[in-house]
Amino acid sequence: MMLTGAQILMTILKEENVDTLFGFPGGAVIDIYDELSRTDIRHILVRHEQGAVHAADGYARASGKVGVCLVTSGPGATNTVTGIASAYADSIPIVVLTGQVPTHLIGNDAFQEVDIVGITRSCTKHNYLVESIADLARILKEAFYLARSGRPGPVLVDIPKNIASAKTDFTPPGEVHLRSYNPTYRPNQKQLREVVRLLQAAERPLIFAGGGVILSKGATELTRLARAARIPVTTSLMGLGAFPGSDPLFLGMIGMHGTYAANMSASTCDLMLAVGVRFDDRVTGKTDSFARQAAIVHIDIDPTSIRKNIPVSVPIVGDCRISLQMLNEMTGAPAGGAPCPVRGEWLGRIAEWKQAQPLSYQQRESIKPQQVVEKVYELTRGEAIITTEVGQNQMWAAQFYRFDHPNHFVTSGGLGCMGFGLPAAIGAQIACPDKVVVDIAGDGSIQMNIQEMATAVQYDLPIKIVILNNGYLGMVRQWQELFYGRRYSATLMNHAPDFVKLAEAYGAVGLRATRPEEVEPVLRQGLAEHKPVIMDFVVEAEEGVYPMVPSGAPITEMLLV
Repeated sequence: MMLTGAQILMTILKEENVDTLFGFPGGAVIDIYDELSRTDIRHILVRHEQGAVHAADGYARASGKVGVCLVTSGPGATNTVTGIASAYADSIPIVVLTGQVPTHLIGNDAFQEVDIVGITRSCTKHNYLVESIADLARILKEAFYLARSGRPGPVLVDIPKNIASAKTDFTPPGEVHLRSYNPTYRPNQKQLREVVRLLQAAERPLIFAGGGVILSKGATELTRLARAARIPVTTSLMGLGAFPGSDPLFLGMIGMHGTYAANMSASTCDLMLAVGVRFDDRVTGKTDSFARQAAIVHIDIDPTSIRKNIPVSVPIVGDCRISLQMLNEMTGAPAGGAPCPVRGEWLGRIAEWKQAQPLSYQQRESIKPQQVVEKVYELTRGEAIITTEVGQNQMWAAQFYRFDHPNHFVTSGGLGCMGFGLPAAIGAQIACPDKVVVDIAGDGSIQMNIQEMATAVQYDLPIKIVILNNGYLGMVRQWQELFYGRRYSATLMNHAPDFVKLAEAYGAVGLRATRPEEVEPVLRQGLAEHKPVIMDFVVEAEEGVYPMVPSGAPITEMLLV
């Protein structure tokens, strides 16, 4: 059967069960777009290529599938780099399809030519330049396989224009086999038996769960283990939702803006079972002071992540879900996670820490951002998918919204990419059309990709944007307040649009609250709308995120006010 490159691409996308593409057309991909119009694959026209990648990212996180985006060559391709780097840092499975100039022009400085393979080599799991139409189908199958398998991540496929239009006798590619790529899914049983021995001997165990638990769909197995063995749980930012946030065993997030109970527990435990985490600097603080009393077990599918930042007593290379499932079988943990009457002293100590220093704020005459997040949680009953921008808004969302389910917190954790939340909310809403999707944003970050409001309106996506408007680049301002003598250098956002009028200009609903008593009515009205909504909450200008661990300090040395 003779097919063009564009037809082969559509055939493979259908084989991979791709139902949605996020993209922006251009000359190098015009043949692909022409063929796309003949299929039932839904195309979401974003307003900026960065938005396409973030939307594919949000789609992937909310659905558990591979997200896909399509852009043209040159600036279209380079505009994707930030989104690719964000997905790479958080191990999100996406396939980025870029157009390229015809093969005979590559290297000639042709119009809209860039070496996107070279540019993205350091921030993709793998990337390809398709040099022959005979290789296209195989490369595409490999791209999806690599994106979703092992430690997931973004894969880029660069398709020259002449490859898209050329014809070949198409033979469906077989199952993907890559000799040099064989992820280890089943952990070593001998190592697991050592973990069981440590769990049985531990008096002060702690589970530290990260994004790897969610990516492996291991939240149920983690919850089963923690409840059966009565082990308290803390998570990284990316791990929120891996264990129910409303469970009494949950301590909250660990690290720079972690809870007092979580940070103190990490520093006092005698066994830390770390599952699907990277031990990044925001978690550990001063590395030589982190969990010094504990034997550390580290479970991760990526062997390069183990012992990268923190010494480990027992390394376990394997899929998080499979590893936890095997641990549950070896320990005899009941499927229902019924608690056993143990660890009373340890849990009592943790309860004292929780009571002594809970997450809190002082309500005054102005709106507190924490109040807004708490009210979002209350009104959505904890069932919404929450996306965030980056900054104080991200941390308040992590602290004051309790995530009981995986895949409900969508945020740029590793890269910390401002402008992420709005396009990610678009992707999440498309993946989960029956869910309430809320982007918790700041007045600075939301302006990074505000143009995607047009996308939300065009496709009638009822996303809700909650702007915590403090008139500053708040997180940087907080550091300037605490460590730079309150010299607010370039952080005052003293000129911003009227977000209510801006929403209306896009064809969305705009609402505003300026007093605490207006918070709930505005949220109720906004959540009830069946169209995109921007809710502008004018919050206390110099409110800070606490607890806070100064850079380079041990995580026990928290600023609490």
